[in-house]
Amino acid sequence: MSDSLERLYQAVLAAKDLDPAISRTARLFQRGPSKMAKKLAEEAIEVVIDAVNGNSEAVVRESADLLYNLTVLWASAGVRPDDVWREMARREHLLGIAEKLPKSSMKLPKASPDRIARRPIVALEGRRLRKRH
Repeated sequence: MSDSLERLYQAVLAAKDLDPAISRTARLFQRGPSKMAKKLAEEAIEVVIDAVNGNSEAVVRESADLLYNLTVLWASAGVRPDDVWREMARREHLLGIAEKLPKSSMKLPKASPDRIARRPIVALEGRRLRKRH
């Protein structure tokens, strides 16, 4: 999956300076981060609605739109997919892959970069996540 998102990210970068009249990506870049964020939020809401309604096919389609818009926002913010993979590896090291960082003010230790670098990112792909109860 990370290869697919990297290719999408590269395609977004290549399209951002195209003619906005023919490129949705260029149009989003022209309109700025606020419009990008709005589109991302709209797609996230559509995924949620389709999931609640049990429409798996629509969840798949809307998730692809969500990932596209997330990638556009990343490019605008100067965030690369590898930056996100490193954060995921850091969290896996601290909490396990299925965990989300707590929202509390609790301070978590930073994982040392050399320790994270030894853990291949590809190990994140295809891994089964345990459902927490």
